[in-house]
Amino acid sequence: MTVERCSEAFPTKYWHTLDDGRVQCDLCPRFCKLHEGQRGFCFVRARQDDEIVLTTYGRSSGFCVDPIEKKPLNHFLPGTPVLSFGTAGCNLGCRYCQNWDISKSREMDTLADDASPETIAETARRLDCRSVAFTYNDPVIFHEYAIDVAQACRERGVKTVAVTAGEVCPEPRREFYEYMDAVNVDLKAFTDDFYQRNCAGHLQPVLDTIEYIANETDVWIELTTLLIPGENDSPEEIERMTQWVVEHAGPNVPMHFTAFFPAFRMLDIPSTPLKTLQQARKIALQNGVRYAYVGNVDDDEADSGTWCHSCEQLLIGRRGYDITAWHLDEQGCCQRCGARCAGVFEEVPGDWGNKRMPVRLHDLTFEL
Repeated sequence: MTVERCSEAFPTKYWHTLDDGRVQCDLCPRFCKLHEGQRGFCFVRARQDDEIVLTTYGRSSGFCVDPIEKKPLNHFLPGTPVLSFGTAGCNLGCRYCQNWDISKSREMDTLADDASPETIAETARRLDCRSVAFTYNDPVIFHEYAIDVAQACRERGVKTVAVTAGEVCPEPRREFYEYMDAVNVDLKAFTDDFYQRNCAGHLQPVLDTIEYIANETDVWIELTTLLIPGENDSPEEIERMTQWVVEHAGPNVPMHFTAFFPAFRMLDIPSTPLKTLQQARKIALQNGVRYAYVGNVDDDEADSGTWCHSCEQLLIGRRGYDITAWHLDEQGCCQRCGARCAGVFEEVPGDWGNKRMPVRLHDLTFEL
C-alpha cells in the first residue's frame, strides 16, 4: 500500500535492503518487502527515505485503567489496576478480531492521544497503577515505542505487560522481552491450517515465542485460546495443544480458554457453548496444566478460581474481576500445605475489582 509521506516517522533497525532495491522489514515473519512510500501489512511500519520507519510512535488509540485480570493475567499482581493502551494496525489478519476497529484501522485519526513514554509511565504512577499494558492491538508492531515506554516505567517502579499474538522474529523478540515483566500470548489454535485460513499467519513462530519466553526469560507468561466452534475446539486439538504446553513451556503456565462471539468477518459461526470451554479446561488439567481457566462467560459459569495444585485448596477466589478469597502466604505459597503457587504476587491482593476507567492524558496536569 502506498501512502502519503509521514512527517513524524521514527527510525527502526530491523530491516535490510534487497538486491532488487526493495527494503525488507525483519520485525515479524511476514517479511514485507517495500518500495519507497509503501506501508507493510501492519500499516504502521513504512518505507521512507530507503529505510523502515514506525509511523505511530507516541500516538495511541486511547487509554483506560482496567483490572489486570482482564488481560487476562490471573497470576500477576492479582486485583491491581493496569493502565492499558494500544495504537493502530496489526501484523495478523484475524477474521474474527474483537478489536477490528483499532487493529484494522487505516485512519490515523484513530490515534486520538499523543503520549511520550515518560508521560505514560508517570500517568500510571500517579494513578496508582502497578503496571502498563500494551494491548488492543499487538505491541510487536510498535516495538520501539513499547520498549521506550517500558524503560520509562521501569525507572518509576511500574511493571509492563504485553498482550500479543507472538508473531515476531528471534532478534527483535529477544530485545522486546528484555523490558517486559509479564505477557499473555494469544495461542489462537494448534494447527497451521487455522492460522493460514483465519489469521493470515503461521503457528510455528508463536510456538517459538512461547518456548523462548517460558524457558529463556524471567517474564511471567500466561496463554489464551479463544475457542471457535468447528474451527479450533475439538478435544483432539486441545489434547495436542495442552500436551505441548506442558512439555515445552512447563506445567506452571496458566491457560485461559475463552468464549468466541461473532465479530468482524466471522458472523456466521455461533458463540462457544459453555460445555466446550469446560471440557477444554478439564483436558488441560488432565494433561498436567496446573492452572486452567474459563473466561468470557457469565461470572456464575466461569471457572475463575485459582486452586493449589498440591492439596486442591482454593488459593484465590474470584467473581468476575473481584477478588473474593485469598489464601496465599507472604511468599505466595498455599496457607494449607505450603506448596508454591506459580506467579508474581504481593503480600495482599489489590482491590481494583471490576472498575473500568477511561483516561485522557491531556486532561491530567502534572510535571514530569
